[in-house]
Amino acid sequence: MTRTLTDKAERLSAAAYWELLMNLTRREVKGRYSQSFFGVAWAIAQPLATMAVFTIVFSRVARMPSDGIPYPIFAYAALVPWFFFSNSVASGTLSLITYRNIVTKTYFPREIVPLAQVCSRCIDFVAAAALYTVLMIYYRIGLGPWALLAPAFLVLLILFTVGFTLATSALNVFYRDVNPVVQIALQLWLYLTPVAYPLSATGRFRPLFVINPLSAIVEGFRSSIVFGRAPDWTLVGVSCAMTLTMFAAAFVMFKRMDKYFADVI
Repeated sequence: MTRTLTDKAERLSAAAYWELLMNLTRREVKGRYSQSFFGVAWAIAQPLATMAVFTIVFSRVARMPSDGIPYPIFAYAALVPWFFFSNSVASGTLSLITYRNIVTKTYFPREIVPLAQVCSRCIDFVAAAALYTVLMIYYRIGLGPWALLAPAFLVLLILFTVGFTLATSALNVFYRDVNPVVQIALQLWLYLTPVAYPLSATGRFRPLFVINPLSAIVEGFRSSIVFGRAPDWTLVGVSCAMTLTMFAAAFVMFKRMDKYFADVI
């Protein structure tokens, strides 16, 4: 009987936490687009504008190879997951400070706050992916059987993003220098990830790119969707190992720091 009551309470708590996550996610999405004339179209504008700049600079001027496919398709395939990651981290790092009112006054699993930032960016990802579908139709690039792997890379992307955001949001509560450092790091990280160029162009520096978990993710999206071929399994294996390790470490660190949030904020 006691176990039945306990299980029921846990289910109710889980339902309440899920509702809180959804409410925070909806609040983020509405706050971002509700009073905007273009609305969700801004989610498309960012990767689209970057793709245009990259096409001019890296394709036309620098003559960067795109492995035989139109450069806009090549770049945009990596920009969609990249902006999901960078925008999630940028807003998620500040999330505990932004929601200090509920963090200090109510007890709940506080990882929900940065997680809501990541969830809200899923809308942007879907919008940007929809435009990518249009681009693929325009350039007459079809999908092959390897495209079925794309959801697996999306899961890997979400895990890495959530883990990284948990770490930066927790650290930012105690050290406010974390946020500006993260913003600068994200700008540099974009160019240290094979987004504007193929991994094959990194030459003798390839080992440095292999230890970047995002390299396997963006290359995985390209391989499965654009090129219709198997990804580099060694690269994927390294990324999976590093992502799972980082996610576990970030979650443990977040939970240990959680009890001090209300006092420090």
